[in-house]
Amino acid sequence: MAQKDYYRILGVSENASQEEIKRAYRRLAKKYHPDANPGDPSAAERFKEINEAHEVLSDPQKRKQYDDLRHFANTGFTGRGFEQGFDFNEFLRQFGGGARTFTFEDLGGLGDFGDIFSAIFDRGETFRSQRYGPRRGEDRYSEIEIPFDLATKGGKTVITVDREEVCSRCGGSGAQPGSKSQTCPQCGGQGTISMIQGAFAVSRPCPRCFGRGEIITQPCASCGGTGRTIARKRISLTIPEGTEDGSTIRLRGQGQPGFAGGPPGDLILKVRVLPHHFFKRKGLDIFCEVKISLEQALLGTKLKVKTVNGRQAILRIPPGTQPGTTFKLKGLGVKSDSRTGDQYVTVNVELPKNLSSEQQALFKKFAESLKSQGSR
Repeated sequence: MAQKDYYRILGVSENASQEEIKRAYRRLAKKYHPDANPGDPSAAERFKEINEAHEVLSDPQKRKQYDDLRHFANTGFTGRGFEQGFDFNEFLRQFGGGARTFTFEDLGGLGDFGDIFSAIFDRGETFRSQRYGPRRGEDRYSEIEIPFDLATKGGKTVITVDREEVCSRCGGSGAQPGSKSQTCPQCGGQGTISMIQGAFAVSRPCPRCFGRGEIITQPCASCGGTGRTIARKRISLTIPEGTEDGSTIRLRGQGQPGFAGGPPGDLILKVRVLPHHFFKRKGLDIFCEVKISLEQALLGTKLKVKTVNGRQAILRIPPGTQPGTTFKLKGLGVKSDSRTGDQYVTVNVELPKNLSSEQQALFKKFAESLKSQGSR
């Protein structure tokens, strides 16, 4: 059984940048999306693989762990039954009952290979006793982009997500309705086999049936034996007031479906706030720039300035204001819970262009008067 090559699935090299991975994912997801290939189970399976590969390679930590795991599998460490190229994703998916994405937390980290054996091979009896019990579904992680105004003011939006659901045809068993499963000939239906590691005898999940004790003889025609199908779902989402770029929102029960009647996992969204053409944000404070004329800078004026709450504030510009001066509008920044930031307005003086000869003469006269005033 060959280990899944996520780089090959996305068609990128092992040294691909995050931007290259993102571009490849978007191109393939668009090509193989179920909406673009109705009734094509192979496209749906390909789409699932693409999502799985992107979920791992787009996360730097998961990608490093995956690279370590590939290196581990390719070093030739077989350990009497631990076959080179063993597919951990397929193992965990089948062992957990139904389609499941490898999350790396299942291994407890890759720093100590003893932890791997402790987490997987030494728990055969525990796995066997729990394989048909209810289990919570996996959490899913995704990103959304929202407008700047929605992030600062808060409000509702609707997002569309693709998620796995229990196959309605087979009920998640993966077997064609009416078909029968047969007892695994390798483990005799026990779900585990014994193996020798030096002076130790350990029990591990059966590699033939992945701990189920049974082998599906006729896979479900709708899900191809995975027990899961992909569905597109629209979700109404409330964005809290003052949401910051990079923050997360957890949607309870919107993750992967549970196993054997267990509750679904959660959907965890990382929020990306789109830039604004006028405002810039730092924490709860808002920054912006306005232009004033030379006359306004010299003589002073009053300006109407936009604020993030949608209203305009009056900004008083005193006479003799210098270019680059920043004014503070207290309490007109972003609100979050009981806190409110401030707004900072930087003034840029716009100088006149293409002066006429008469205007130049007047300005020289004005400049000379300023010199004489300064020499007194």
